Amino acid sequence: MNLNKDKLLKDAIQPLKSDVPLIIYIDLKSPYAYLSIDPTRNMLKELGVVADWRPFVLDIPSYLGSAKLGKGGKKVAKQNRTEEQWSDVKYAYFDCRRYANLSGKTIRGTVKIWNTDLPAIGMLWLKRFSNLDEQCAENSFLERYIDEIYDSFWKRELDAEDISSVLEILEKIEAPTDGFLEYALGEGATLNSLLQESAFDQGIFGVPTFILPNESINDPKHEKFFGREHLPRISWLLGGRQGPAPTVAYNLNPEEVDDEALVKCSVEPRSAPELMLKPKRLTTFFDFKSPQSYLALQTILNLKDEGISIDWQPFVSKPLKKPAQKVALEDRSTKHRRIRGEYRTNDIKRYAPHVISNIYRDTEYQFADLGLLWLQCELKASNEIIDNFVQRLFVHIWQEEGEVDSSHDIAPLLLATKRTQDKFDKAYQDKKFIDEWHDFIQSKGFKHLEEARLAAQSKSINSAPTFLLGSEPFRGHAQLPLITARLKAGI
Repeated sequence: MNLNKDKLLKDAIQPLKSDVPLIIYIDLKSPYAYLSIDPTRNMLKELGVVADWRPFVLDIPSYLGSAKLGKGGKKVAKQNRTEEQWSDVKYAYFDCRRYANLSGKTIRGTVKIWNTDLPAIGMLWLKRFSNLDEQCAENSFLERYIDEIYDSFWKRELDAEDISSVLEILEKIEAPTDGFLEYALGEGATLNSLLQESAFDQGIFGVPTFILPNESINDPKHEKFFGREHLPRISWLLGGRQGPAPTVAYNLNPEEVDDEALVKCSVEPRSAPELMLKPKRLTTFFDFKSPQSYLALQTILNLKDEGISIDWQPFVSKPLKKPAQKVALEDRSTKHRRIRGEYRTNDIKRYAPHVISNIYRDTEYQFADLGLLWLQCELKASNEIIDNFVQRLFVHIWQEEGEVDSSHDIAPLLLATKRTQDKFDKAYQDKKFIDEWHDFIQSKGFKHLEEARLAAQSKSINSAPTFLLGSEPFRGHAQLPLITARLKAGI
């Protein structure tokens, strides 16, 4: 075995550098990190790539506030979270349990926000005794340690703040333990503290985070990825950029798409109204001003190839915030929000099919929504016509930088949609068509708009795009592989 003390110190000082093409930061208390481990290993195996697995200790209160359950582990005893933070936390656990059920894992909500420095130090301890190739080998000490400690923690069988619990895991996998207690309280604690500080200073704020050191010079926008939904793009980059660049996706293993697994991950299996329709239909809440909705557009439209139609539901999402400027003497929470905002901006730009001049739109595009509602509610237009209009609106707003501030701005887009459809050509002259559009605005339009807004509020929709199967929400188009599998299976 090799002692890698000097290399570990170098890693701590240079958190974005490694001798291998991929660095992976994980934290025991993140269910998203837990769910990322297997698909990441599968990707590495398929590509024949060695990665550098490293610990990162999340500071959850600096972004999502804190909470602690009382005795019994069910009721919240202490908390300082906003309503929005609680919504995000509750959805995160709901979403993670869904995918855990799909893959046969157990994720129980934690009773508090754990300090996971000791499990991180356990990782650093094991990395001392083998090189990166050995660490990534199947059944290595590091691999077995990660599996054992994550499985135990998420079953609520491990006290992450008890050094003896970490020692028991090391003993269970028959790893070296002589000197571990001294290391954990001395050198290991110092090294971990240095790594956490330097990683955060370099813009690492969440897990799993994937760093591609080779991209730092040639293509910096592809250096850092937060979340397992980026594995398709990371695989594409590591594999030599063959073919079109993929978008975000929680891709599924073949074992995860059988009916039994899909039933386990469903809230109301086989009962969603969308499953009863022919063709099957996906309720899609979106916002024309949302860059995430725009980036999702083509993937959503591709569902037609799977025999799935789209029920477009417009709503007003919270606008994307521009990151604050860096200031001297930032506290950790301020810095966390800034670097998270900077990351989100870069993430949108790297996935965009073209340069986007303004991603921070805060205008409510009510006339664009009204155009859609007119086609849906008054003209009873076909899915093809409605899809065409939605696509034209997004292109007009995001590529052509066109105006959509009045009914007159929307009229040419409705006409452009009309002219592609024989049905309209036979039934209307242009003037009559536009007159009816303006009549809709003056009469029923805003009532339909208010009803659409209330429908989204009643379902607690606050993120664009959000998809519904029955009452079950799915945030973001990375969810579409699972949604598609569920719809096709009738589950």
